[in-house]
Amino acid sequence: MTMPILAQQLTSQVNSWLPVLILLIIAIGFGVANIAISLLIGPTRSGPGKETIYESGMMPIGDTRKRFNVKFYLLAITFVVFDVEIVFLYPWATAFPHAVVGGGGFSTLLLISMLVFIGVILVGYVYEWGKGVFHWD
Repeated sequence: MTMPILAQQLTSQVNSWLPVLILLIIAIGFGVANIAISLLIGPTRSGPGKETIYESGMMPIGDTRKRFNVKFYLLAITFVVFDVEIVFLYPWATAFPHAVVGGGGFSTLLLISMLVFIGVILVGYVYEWGKGVFHWD
């Protein structure tokens, strides 16, 4: 005797989701087991040596609120600006390949707009260079 069509469809749907369910059970079990084993086996000793501040293997000296040179921040901002420029440049070049190769009308306008964008970024770069942001005295 054959199974009804609805029962066959339900069985096939359960069978298609069975590997996903098994993977979820394994992943959750692995996470819970790692936490439980680390709590059971891991060290539980504490004391004054364990509770001191640890920073790069050195004992902390001085105040933690020491001022940094502004050049560090300016260099970080410069990195972010050039990173954002690349993020805009790649999609533009892939979306408008005819503007890079050449064409007419709208392609020339797209190329000029990207050259203006790169020019503005380069003006900022030259300004920072002139201010000495890249010199580490």
